[in-house]
Amino acid sequence: MAHIIVVGNEKGGAGKSTVSMHVGTALSRMGHKVSALDLDLRQRTFGRYVENRVSFIKASDLDLPSPDVHDLPEIDASALKPGENIYDHRLSAAVATLEPDSDFILIDCPGSHTRLSQVAHSLADTLITPLNDSFIDFDLLARIDSTGEKILGPSVYSEMVWNARQLRAQAGLKPIDWIVVRNRMGAQRMVNKEKMEKAIKMLSKRIGFRIAPGFSERVIFRELFPRGLTLLDLKDIGVKQLNISNVAARQELRELLKSLNLPGVEVDV
Repeated sequence: MAHIIVVGNEKGGAGKSTVSMHVGTALSRMGHKVSALDLDLRQRTFGRYVENRVSFIKASDLDLPSPDVHDLPEIDASALKPGENIYDHRLSAAVATLEPDSDFILIDCPGSHTRLSQVAHSLADTLITPLNDSFIDFDLLARIDSTGEKILGPSVYSEMVWNARQLRAQAGLKPIDWIVVRNRMGAQRMVNKEKMEKAIKMLSKRIGFRIAPGFSERVIFRELFPRGLTLLDLKDIGVKQLNISNVAARQELRELLKSLNLPGVEVDV
């Protein structure tokens, strides 16, 4: 069976699509068959990222390994039983179709709570939650007191992940490996950064997730999107000498992939 990777949280602007694209492309470059679903049916940032890549590849006559994005199949609503949700069936049908021919199924969730996102979390073998390194985004995981040092309780998102874990346990499936990825971390050690680091480590033990380093804020990510490219493609498109920022970003990706500890993946990107 394919290993299902879900990239999700319920806040926009945390870098979900950037993480999805780079993880999916890295796995593709390693020779793995990666099928992908973009569940943000309105914005479709991840889907458009891959579409941009396909267009660029055709126009430049390059052969760049890529994840294959698929649309959710349509379901005949009249065939549903009372109380059944059409989105549950669309997602389960997509996964069932992709599993036999995929090593990994990568699912990019919207930055809001939807039925599709909820169901996707229950399917996750690996759950990646990108999080901007600030207490504004920390609120996605838990409520914290005014000092930033005491956790008052889990957030609705953490409770959703807990419910997804319960559903998987009831179905006899292996537990979700939940990784919180800290994006846009400041280079300097500041008081808030230290408080954030302490709080997230404390919370990881309390509600059960691993912590992984993510991506710093870099202009290169915005520049690559219109062509559907990733940091891994720069040399393929003729960039002979990477600048310091690009080298550092590639190292961040390498560290992220190592931290994910995906089955059958040897990190050499």
